[in-house]
Amino acid sequence: MSSRPDSFAEVSLATHNTLLTYSKHSPETVSTPPRDSFINTSCNSSPLSPSQHPGPCGEEIKSSPNSKKGAAHIRPILLFLSVVLVAVAVVVPVYFVVIKHQHHESDMTEGGGTSSSGRPSTGSHAGPTYGANGSTVTTSDGSTFTYINSFGGYWIDNPNDPFNNGARPNSWTPPLNESWVWGTNKVNGVNIGGLFVLEPFISPALFESYPGAIDEWSLSTLMAADTSNGGLNQIEEHYKTFITEQDIAEIAGAGLNWIRLPIPFWAIEKWDFEPFLEQVCWPYILRVLQWARKYGLRVNLDLHTIPGSQNGFNHSGKYGKINFLNGVMGIANAQRALGYIRIIAEFISQPEWSNVVPVFSIMNEARVAVIGMDQMASFYLQAHDMIRNITGYGEGNGPYIAIHDGFQGLSSWAGFLEGSDRIILDTHPYFAFSGNSNTEPIATGTGLDAGGSWPTLACSRWATGMNASQTAFGVTFAGEFSNGFNDCGLYLNGVDNTQDIAPSCSLFLDSSQWNDTMKAGLQQFALASMDALQDWFFWTWKIGPSSNNTIASPLWSYQLGLQQGWMPIDPRMATGTCAALGVTAQQFDGVYQPYQTGGPGAGTIDPVLVSSYGQYPPTSISGLTGGATQSLLPTYTSTSAIPTLPPPTFTPSPPSSVIIGNGWFDSSDTSLAATEVAGCTYPNAWDAISVSMPTALCPPTASASASAIITSAPAVTTSS
Repeated sequence: MSSRPDSFAEVSLATHNTLLTYSKHSPETVSTPPRDSFINTSCNSSPLSPSQHPGPCGEEIKSSPNSKKGAAHIRPILLFLSVVLVAVAVVVPVYFVVIKHQHHESDMTEGGGTSSSGRPSTGSHAGPTYGANGSTVTTSDGSTFTYINSFGGYWIDNPNDPFNNGARPNSWTPPLNESWVWGTNKVNGVNIGGLFVLEPFISPALFESYPGAIDEWSLSTLMAADTSNGGLNQIEEHYKTFITEQDIAEIAGAGLNWIRLPIPFWAIEKWDFEPFLEQVCWPYILRVLQWARKYGLRVNLDLHTIPGSQNGFNHSGKYGKINFLNGVMGIANAQRALGYIRIIAEFISQPEWSNVVPVFSIMNEARVAVIGMDQMASFYLQAHDMIRNITGYGEGNGPYIAIHDGFQGLSSWAGFLEGSDRIILDTHPYFAFSGNSNTEPIATGTGLDAGGSWPTLACSRWATGMNASQTAFGVTFAGEFSNGFNDCGLYLNGVDNTQDIAPSCSLFLDSSQWNDTMKAGLQQFALASMDALQDWFFWTWKIGPSSNNTIASPLWSYQLGLQQGWMPIDPRMATGTCAALGVTAQQFDGVYQPYQTGGPGAGTIDPVLVSSYGQYPPTSISGLTGGATQSLLPTYTSTSAIPTLPPPTFTPSPPSSVIIGNGWFDSSDTSLAATEVAGCTYPNAWDAISVSMPTALCPPTASASASAIITSAPAVTTSS
């Protein structure tokens, strides 16, 4: 496909005719990292006055002009009509998307899955293909549960049409096969954290079983040596059981409409010097995506780990040093990162997945203060152009590209890559990691008195910046936030940090101790945060039990908050909270510039910005010794078979007319994958900050490591 367009144009879809499957390659010091860092922004709120505060279902609350007698006379008629309307609202769309629509229109080729290894195939038992509130869901293992959704949502699961996108999570969210309108539709989402990227505070029992494990790298190393207890297969058991279909159904039933799904790069591959469980999570990722489709939930797919680590946090794969675009192996690790971003973009841009995954967060929480703003800008421009050369430009061509603010604050990104095609700015505002003691009480009363100073603080810190960024940058959301107003929670600050379980934290480690005032305060804090942020993903849906079977980080569990009464049963209850607390500011009007949502001008980036950031690799790299010659930095060569992501296997098998796809959207994208240059020795890619700089190129001639020019489809090998 062409490079960045000179003017707006849609590029037609392309398909690939060869089944592409996995191929396999034949390889500290920071302060204890928090889950995330605190971003201090200012506030603003909804302009609604308290008298306009909507009820739980979004209706404006007003006193009736009718007498009680008149209301009593009319109520049965209204009740009957409302029942009829609800029935029509559910049955009519279900008829058209399920009963009438019995085939999937696609032009992709059929592919296989991994069921022969005992890993999940995707599908369900024979039975109803749709259901609403009160329906019985039969899962793939034959178990059942009752779907509870009082918001007009319905699920669709048709074995004859596995890519049906007609489901919706609630009445105010468009079904997957209808357009999502940024600025009009609101993201009320939740993260599925700790499922595919393991974190100590989310799955503490796994880490308690292996003293010395502080991140997935060390946990994997210790597990692999423990063959008597299953070795690395213990991680697959976690994939199987930590999140179930009922979890996804409950998310829809909670009035939520999106999930953010963190995934690791080793879903695609790992290199021999890395200890991770390679490729095994991919079928389980597909399972979650299909569950999301079934219940009408859109997915923000988040690449949470990067080779070499982009932030040094324990959820980047390895705790310690940052070796992405930083240090001697910074460029080489960035080569791998771009390759993995490309492979994921190819998969989710297929028509089978584009409605389910409308947003691709290409890198979680890169620490810009270490890597450098110019360096990240150069990388993001490179990634933007690479993805859009795959998908084409403009609305409907591939996913939105989400980038994190790098803990620089939203205003630092104003005007970033103006004219780019559908980039979203993601921010993760937390009080827990502000470095303050945060001992102010939250259990202070009920109603507007609930939560002490915390609800007002959420409004005043976050809302103004969020609203301003919608204009200054474009689409902006909070990819993470939580009820963690303090940093209490087992392993929240890392395995070796004991401050999060200090005596002062004891109340916050055990929700069974919380009274109604405590719960009211937390709910008011949650509502204020939601209102201030407008478009958001709570971190996280579920916290697993510790070895003593308690949830020791309850402030971070949306599910537990629903069960025990401190999370709102309807996220729309948040509307107007900040205004009711007396915090007001200019509200974003919901209108973006056309290019920001894929309209005219999308992809015509300001030439001045292209001149500033178009040089890649960046002209300078941080983390090098003084006087280092950057041209001598180690790099990889693009001569390896491309590892691609296979499509799911469905059980039962759909009709032969259903085309499943092959994992590769753009048949003209034929470049090969990065690999080490034969005969060259590389430093440790995850620990190369302090190593000596090379003094000569390897091999001696630059042409020997140049990327090969390929004119046919990428070579592939089948994974074992």
